Amino acid sequence: MGLLEALGSVNPLNHAEWPTTIWVLALSTIFGLLFQLARRPSLPKDAPKLWKPKDWPIVGALAYFSDRRNFLLHGSQLSKTGSFSYYLGKHQVVNTSGREGRKAFFESKELNMAEGYATLYAASPAASKIDYNAEEAYDKWFARTITAMLKKENFVKNLAPMVNDTTKALEQSLLRAQKSQNGMIDPFDDVYRIVYMLTVRMVGPTEFVERPELLDKTLRYFEIFESNMSTARIVIPWLPTYPYLKQMFYGGKLYATLDGVVKERKKTGRRIDDALQFLLDNNEGIVRILTFIMGSLFAGQLNSGINAGWLLMYLASNPEWYNKLQEEVDSAVAKHRTSPSQSPTDILATLSVDEWESEFPLIDLGLRETIRIQLVGAACRKNVSGRDVPIGKTGEVVPKGGYVTYLTDDIHMNPEIYPNPERWDPGRYLPDRAEDKKEPYAYMGWGLARHPCLGMRFAKLEMAVIAAIFISMFDYTLHTPDGKPLAEPYPSNRDRYSAHKPERPMRLKLTPRKH
Repeated sequence: MGLLEALGSVNPLNHAEWPTTIWVLALSTIFGLLFQLARRPSLPKDAPKLWKPKDWPIVGALAYFSDRRNFLLHGSQLSKTGSFSYYLGKHQVVNTSGREGRKAFFESKELNMAEGYATLYAASPAASKIDYNAEEAYDKWFARTITAMLKKENFVKNLAPMVNDTTKALEQSLLRAQKSQNGMIDPFDDVYRIVYMLTVRMVGPTEFVERPELLDKTLRYFEIFESNMSTARIVIPWLPTYPYLKQMFYGGKLYATLDGVVKERKKTGRRIDDALQFLLDNNEGIVRILTFIMGSLFAGQLNSGINAGWLLMYLASNPEWYNKLQEEVDSAVAKHRTSPSQSPTDILATLSVDEWESEFPLIDLGLRETIRIQLVGAACRKNVSGRDVPIGKTGEVVPKGGYVTYLTDDIHMNPEIYPNPERWDPGRYLPDRAEDKKEPYAYMGWGLARHPCLGMRFAKLEMAVIAAIFISMFDYTLHTPDGKPLAEPYPSNRDRYSAHKPERPMRLKLTPRKH
């Protein structure tokens, strides 16, 4: 009997009827698939030593996903050079640490940040692959475009709406708090939404801010997209996991929403002086526009959106710095007052961009320290040079086509650089201490070397506006959701891949300030 006849004569649901030929084919297919999954490129002889006890067939270093901080720290401590190799699926990865490793990681032009994060951060397609028909590389285009959007004249144009948006949103937060039984808010909802709104004003379509239902809907889509990172696809890139499919679904919803705004503008002829119009006037396609806006919002929300809430939490638990920042805001209000009838928010609304950037140095210190503590996880790069890349003077290399990780805690939680590193202490950066100047590249918060944060100036302005208006409007204390006072915020999970909302919820109890 031939193979086709054999296949046609059996009940496929009854395994007992399967002939030997079918069993052989089935088992061969399974073993062939497992063999292909288990095959992976060998490390070059000059690569750091593979940490074999943590290496599993097919998947590689499971500890990278389950116990990332301890895995990377312990592996570095066991290495003479501070670097070691591991696999994630077929991906060759080198984790580096210490001064030489840090220098190579941040200075090497052969190590590409976008390609590294595309694979090891979310297993999502790199923008360069999405945009492969473009004449200009996406990362270069993105940098050029975001730099043009974040010029000072755009800050000046958007400053009044930003202050007005923030004031109105916080007034609504107070009303909701007063209607609740305990008078509390969750800043990781209320302030997080404000950050999203202000970021959209700078890098997105104005329609999202004009229509609260669009703002809330797209923020919800964004949060679902961000919370469904598929770690399994790092190991098996072609695997259509449920989180990945969910990402694609809500990414499609974001695309459809933005596409609807674009079509409405074209249909009505409406022109708005905003980021979307800038992109449309430059004849950018909808895919590139969506990729740009989503990338910008990701950068804003995963950093400023989270850090804004943590900054207020830390202040609420630190009377010394709570009072210092309140005094700083009150001094600015007193300095610019022109009438006894002005409220503090009325006065803050009159400040220029230069005044916002120069008159709140303590808010900036508080933000700087918040970022140090909340910048968790590992930074990623990919070697795109086509050759092995030396790791400083160690004699070791990052394999061509391989990846390299650097744990932020290697420097930010190093007690030799930052004594008592878990403690929130903005005074670390004052001139008489300058702890962040003890080592080269001792502070990663705003990017380093070849990868400075392009949105730093806007992020600082945004945070100054939100923090100063919040401080001018409220006295506030830290509590659990059921109203019990908290002495300090719950610690963050340092195994996460980026800054994140607290896993144990906390609240701020608001009382309107009397001026």
